[in-house]
Amino acid sequence: MKTASVRKDDDVLRNKPKITPQLVAEHGLKPEEYQRILDLIGREPTLTELGIFSAMWNEHCSYKSSKVHLRTLPTKGPWVIQGPGENAGVIDIGDGLACIFKMESHNHPSYIEPYQGAATGVGGILRDVFTMGARPIACLNALSFGDVTHAKTRHLVSGVVAGIGGYGNSFGVPTVGGSVRFHTRYDGNCLVNAMAVGLAKKDGIFYAAASGVGMPIVYLGSKTGRDGIHGASMASAEFDDKSEEKRPTVQVGDPFSEKLLLEACLEIMAKDCVIAIQDMGAAGLTCSAVEMGAKGDLGVTLDLDKVPTRETGMSAYEMMLSESQERMLMVLKPEKEKEAEAIFRKWGLDFAVVGETTPSKRFIVRHGGDVMADLPIKELGDQAPEYKRPFVTGAKPKPVEALAVEPPASITEALEELIATPDLCSKRWVWEKYDHIILGNTVQRPGGDAAVVRVEDGPKGLALTTDVTPRYCEADPFEGGKQAVAECWRNLTAVGARPLAITDNLNFGNPERPEIMGQFVGCVRGIAEACKALDFPVVSGNVSLYNETNGRAILPTPSIGGVGVLDDFTKSATLAFKNEGDVILLIGETQGWLGQSLYLRDICGREEGAPPPVDLIEEKENGDFVRGRILDGSANAAHDVSDGGLLIALAEMAMASGIGATLEAAPDDIPAHAFWFGEDQARYIITVPAAQVDTVIARARNAGILAQPLGTTGSEVLAIAGEQPLSVVGLREDFEGWLPAYMAGETPPSN
Repeated sequence: MKTASVRKDDDVLRNKPKITPQLVAEHGLKPEEYQRILDLIGREPTLTELGIFSAMWNEHCSYKSSKVHLRTLPTKGPWVIQGPGENAGVIDIGDGLACIFKMESHNHPSYIEPYQGAATGVGGILRDVFTMGARPIACLNALSFGDVTHAKTRHLVSGVVAGIGGYGNSFGVPTVGGSVRFHTRYDGNCLVNAMAVGLAKKDGIFYAAASGVGMPIVYLGSKTGRDGIHGASMASAEFDDKSEEKRPTVQVGDPFSEKLLLEACLEIMAKDCVIAIQDMGAAGLTCSAVEMGAKGDLGVTLDLDKVPTRETGMSAYEMMLSESQERMLMVLKPEKEKEAEAIFRKWGLDFAVVGETTPSKRFIVRHGGDVMADLPIKELGDQAPEYKRPFVTGAKPKPVEALAVEPPASITEALEELIATPDLCSKRWVWEKYDHIILGNTVQRPGGDAAVVRVEDGPKGLALTTDVTPRYCEADPFEGGKQAVAECWRNLTAVGARPLAITDNLNFGNPERPEIMGQFVGCVRGIAEACKALDFPVVSGNVSLYNETNGRAILPTPSIGGVGVLDDFTKSATLAFKNEGDVILLIGETQGWLGQSLYLRDICGREEGAPPPVDLIEEKENGDFVRGRILDGSANAAHDVSDGGLLIALAEMAMASGIGATLEAAPDDIPAHAFWFGEDQARYIITVPAAQVDTVIARARNAGILAQPLGTTGSEVLAIAGEQPLSVVGLREDFEGWLPAYMAGETPPSN
């Protein structure tokens, strides 16, 4: 067996230090994991080899704490072309087209350097999509920040939003949707989850598995530098008071180079040059080369002397672990090498043959004529440690009795206050920083239940959304996991789309703590149950663990990104009231569930209780009914009822249109504050022309679905029987005003 040769220069001295327990720990490896390495290779590793194992066996790349549970997720369906395991998931949307999508996190880098952390998160997820042969058509995100009074929150919001916009806008893809939340548990660890969606021909999808012996391995894109070294390892560790020192591990992005890379990759794919292709994302050259070889049951030999670099004197260790952006690795058809090179040179990008596939199933790295790494490739790619970590399930909290909650304000006073809170206020300040209409296919813009984008020239459209309710997941992980999927499903349904599949981004704290692992297990079980019941498979995703600072974990945040299809985008619904005199119907049952509601937290000052239970049969039946009414034209506006409850949803519909409503009083059997602000699930509001109301209610009754009239649209006020009417214009000013004022530096409200 070959081992690294001894050379005299500093480069190799860095490759041959004494491997001490401290050095092993600095690479994020535990003593038992290092012993596993020794047993596997039969000798002490070189520094480069230690770095390679560190990169491939950390949480970010290997999923060693989570994959045993991820296997329980439903991943198949008649429309699923590719499930988890590739760069992104692929679903068949008909007419010979495939939708390719995925969501990933860039949490730690975004906290340390918010602009570049968020920007390169967008760049990375875009590469995951176009690596598979798709042209990106949309981006979304899910952002979680600390309390608005925390000293760093405003800085993080500003930098992250600027980074997302700066990269996506320059690259030329619309950012069409997302979510933003604030909570003190994210004070030391914000979350930046980025989602990208692309389109490809169903018979033109590219995968990462290499094939054929002696095939050239080609480096494509930008040059390699020292930025991002240990980025994947950093993403697999907790933060502490010295986290700012990790700033050098944050990658630096160039969206213009990525745009060139996209066009060059799609062109050589169209020219049938490609055998396999892999994005250089986390762990850079290491992960991309190992995954391509391991998936194809082949060995890989790399010659680092041929890698284009932008810095002098880079060691093998640095080149293998660099996470410089806008790079790809490809296995090329030998006869197409000159043609492919000409295309990349035309686009002004680097093109270098840096290795070849071999039958040895060894991963061999050479530099300066010496072997710097010689490792078994399958064990690197497939045999990372796998842990069944102990977990504990916390006691389920008790429901909050509505009658025991004394309302501290009138219904209209509570509404005025709630719509100007950080979580419920308009996020226009955020999404107006993004170009959400570039490419000209955005049918429904941010601010509604789901974005809608036209597919090519139509009439087909895709509905896209992200959602999760972390406070539910904290209180009851199983119900919270179910609700995250159900809420995503409702968002797609509310615009008239047929939900097809999801991607997930599972953000949690330290999995070595049994209570955190219990949160993860509970949420995954809830997600799995909901996906099975709603026929809504998981086709891609990401796990982000160790999201905590000084032992304080984030709220469990399993972000869900959903994709649905509309056969005719012109039939999609929006949440805005359309006409005066329409009848407002509430679809679904209301019990007045206040546990974990925003009313209880932000109005009553009580963050407690069990979250609302999720009846998945009811979710399916109610959603199918609402979708049917949208598509047959009897419902001219639709909105799902979620955060803040029924009155918040009604106010959002009124503010979106400028048309008010006259509403009946709450029923006698439910306290008014619980009826208007409770967060019962499986509910929608639809508006129906008066002439069609009896027919719609009868159809609901025949289907066993509750359709309750609430009032009628009209006038310029939102009026509830027995309450002071509120001007729609005044509500909109409160709704739209909070976030711009906060970002301008004004003192935020006490809540």
